[in-house]
Parts: sequence; structure tokens; C-alpha cells
Amino acid sequence: MALRKIRPSGGPEDFERWQQRKSSLTRESILDAAVDSLVESGYAGLSTNDVARRAGVSRGAMHHHFPNRIALVRGMIEHVFYRRMRHFLDDFVAQLKVIDPDDETLQPHVIAVELHWHSVQSREFEAYLRLAVAARNDAELAEAFDPAARRYDEVWLEEMDHAFPQWRSAPELMRLASDVTQALQLGLLINGSTIGEERVRAIQDELVGVVKRLAEAAKR
Repeated sequence: MALRKIRPSGGPEDFERWQQRKSSLTRESILDAAVDSLVESGYAGLSTNDVARRAGVSRGAMHHHFPNRIALVRGMIEHVFYRRMRHFLDDFVAQLKVIDPDDETLQPHVIAVELHWHSVQSREFEAYLRLAVAARNDAELAEAFDPAARRYDEVWLEEMDHAFPQWRSAPELMRLASDVTQALQLGLLINGSTIGEERVRAIQDELVGVVKRLAEAAKR
């Protein structure tokens, strides 16, 4: 699976010995706490001391896993990217198992548009946005964030190729559908409270129409 390429090292399921598993779970707890800190306090307010407090670990344990702030940030970037994609793919596969294949309103690419909209409203996406914005003015963060973001994009397109085999004859159209969806829904996320739910829904419906048209074009 392409997703393994961005999977953070040391996931809990990789270890058989309890001590190793415990260490991995502690690391996950620290990274979850780092995401909470980032979302609530912003990148400037992110500190190892605050994260250790939130995670309920000692400073020694914190230093063992992440010896400094930038090491923590690098770990969190991997964590956020992996979680975002993993949650989307899990939800997508679950939806495919229960849909009626004859129901044209629930085609896989239509489901994907709706699930992606839910994913951009997640805590992980909020963390991603804060990192992306901060990286524009922070060279040290950009050095960590930008290559990870490019790698995420590559893996995302590989996963979409697996998820939508009907698009394989027209990969450029699949990329376009993905890019349009991501760009438009990011705009809706930022401006949604201003334009209101009714207009957001109307734009989402138009987006579904665009993706459907691209899917039809991919069949030709």
C-alpha cells in the first residue's frame, strides 16, 4: 500500500514486546498532545513543556522521544499527514462496503468528495493548516514541512489510483478532480462561516457535478 511510505515509524502494532509497545504508545500520546497544543495555541505557542503536560509524561520521557522542539514538530508533521490519509481511506472503504452499486447518486467519486469535505473539518486538517501557514514565514519549519507535503501529495495520488481504477486510463483527469476538490474545499473551510451553509452546500453540489463530468470524460 502506498500509504506505508508516509507511515510514521514505530506504530504500536509493529511491536510484540510490551516495553516496545509501551514506548510506541507513549510517542503517539505525545504527538496527539502536540496536535492539541498546535490547534489551541498556534505554532508560536507550541512548546515541549506544554505538550509533556498535556500528554501526562515527564520531561525525561519527552526528551527521550523528542529531544527538542523541531524534532517534535517533525514527528507531528508525519503524524498529521498519516492520520489525515488513514482516516479518509478507512471511511471510504467502509462506505464502499454498504453502498448500492446501482445508485448513481452514491458513485465512489461522489462519496469521496463528501468524505474529503468531512476530513478537512478534522482536527488533523486544522493542524495541517496551521503548519502550512507558519511554514511560509519560518525557514526551519518549511525545511521539515515542504518535503513532507510533497511526499503526501505523491502518496495521495497513488492511493487515489488504487481507489479509483476506472480513472487509470486518464490519470491527468483524476489529478484534476483531486486538485479541484482540495482547492475548493479549502476555500469553503476558510470562508464557510462568512458565506453561510446554504451557499456552501450549493458550491459542494456544483463540485460534485464537476467531478462527475471528469469521471465521465475519463471513461472515453
